[in-house]
Amino acid sequence: MSISKSIRVSLILKTLAVTLTGFVAVSSTHAATQAVSLGFYKVKLGEVTVIALSDGVFALPAGQIMVEAHKGEVNEALTKAHAGATVPTSVNAFLIDTGAKRILIDTGSGAFLGPTLGEVEKHLEAAGYQPGQIDEVLITHLHADHAGGLFNKGQVVYPNATVRVDENEARFWQDRANIAKVDPSVQGTFDAVEAALTPYAAAGHLKTFHAGEQLEPGITAVSEPGHTPGHTGYRVESDGQVLLVWGDLVHLAMVQLPDPKVTIKFDSTPADAIAAREKALSDAAQKGYLVAAAHVDFPGIGKVSKTGRGYVWTPVKP
Repeated sequence: MSISKSIRVSLILKTLAVTLTGFVAVSSTHAATQAVSLGFYKVKLGEVTVIALSDGVFALPAGQIMVEAHKGEVNEALTKAHAGATVPTSVNAFLIDTGAKRILIDTGSGAFLGPTLGEVEKHLEAAGYQPGQIDEVLITHLHADHAGGLFNKGQVVYPNATVRVDENEARFWQDRANIAKVDPSVQGTFDAVEAALTPYAAAGHLKTFHAGEQLEPGITAVSEPGHTPGHTGYRVESDGQVLLVWGDLVHLAMVQLPDPKVTIKFDSTPADAIAAREKALSDAAQKGYLVAAAHVDFPGIGKVSKTGRGYVWTPVKP
């Protein structure tokens, strides 16, 4: 999402009071701490390599934008987690290297959301890949912290990639008649989408899909409605092992895992977002597969388990 100051501040930064530098560690182990420092983290999934890529960290003003189901529960969860009202929050993207293809899921924010973000391209290169090697980019949804990294300084970042996005998602954000239907904090998405997608479309490198489609062998689009009109997760399967890339099903794990009914201010249809989150959490807990989450502490890969009325997150261990 050249880029004007108005675009940079019109999306998520309108709702964020502060931005932070640095990364958030996911565990006390040396390897996990090293991964945070490097900005990439590799995990094997059968014959596939999954690489988490950090875009950086922003400050989420939880007290202002989380919408609680029960009065006082957000502050209670923050206190229990020894967190302040503003929570350092990761933005993560994920590269799937199948051996035959390199498929990037989300791109981070690029230049759209300030100096503490926009690190995916740098960390992709640190992990041993060049942007020109990416064959496909799958977008979970078109908010700027997920699609903004497609475009930088007037140029496409992934010149050889086909960009794929849910048809409903693309149609909604490419139609400015919908601008009044979304929270003011995300109205800048319409400008960002135009900037990021237009050059790919002009080159014939933009394709839409429908939920449920198999996009590549072992990679299937999964409908996750509610956060945006065409919000999509991706099921990755190799040699009997499964990883589900969530997108924005969870923004603040310390609050939304204990109570999945907590939403965020810019969910497009909160009731659908709750239903999608509850379904995803239940399924992940019952089946025990890996999850890759955009806004869980980097590397954002772990497992979900049930506890009482809620859920807990266990990060992947080296």
